[in-house]
Amino acid sequence: MPSPPTSGPVGRTAAALLRRLRPRGAQEQRAAVPRPRLALDLDDCRQERERWQRHADSYERELSLVARERAHLLAWLAALHPASAVITPAPDGGTDGTHLLRLVAGERQLSWRLPPADLPLFAHVPYVEPTGTPSPGDGRRSPDQAAHIRRHTRLLALEGSLFTAPVERRPPPVRPGDR
Repeated sequence: MPSPPTSGPVGRTAAALLRRLRPRGAQEQRAAVPRPRLALDLDDCRQERERWQRHADSYERELSLVARERAHLLAWLAALHPASAVITPAPDGGTDGTHLLRLVAGERQLSWRLPPADLPLFAHVPYVEPTGTPSPGDGRRSPDQAAHIRRHTRLLALEGSLFTAPVERRPPPVRPGDR
């Protein structure tokens, strides 16, 4: 491809047209942002990303601890209800191995999803194969289940306060120098 003429009246006209058609300030903008400034900005962005990654990792660790404590509390709850607590495979568990803990408390069936890693905590709970009829709870969070647990907890606390003898208050011990 022949190069555009740069000498003569045609070449000068072509060069002037090219200068006019080029966006103004493009070269000035490139020169205005020095290369080291971009490197500093990139370093700042990387540091910010690492800071947020540390926050996310910390959140993940905390979430794992909370999930493990939940599993321990559910295992304890199942031990308190040995007559009704059972483990069944989740209806939609698929290949991930999710199971359900089901138990009856306050004349209502409650259920919670259990990941496979938590199943060893439930060795004391009988395993039951699912029946052909679907059960009322599938382990999903339900406002009804949460409300029932709150009502049942208040009832148990009230029952405990009604049927326990009040603790007799003793006067504080008298010390030799207090008389």
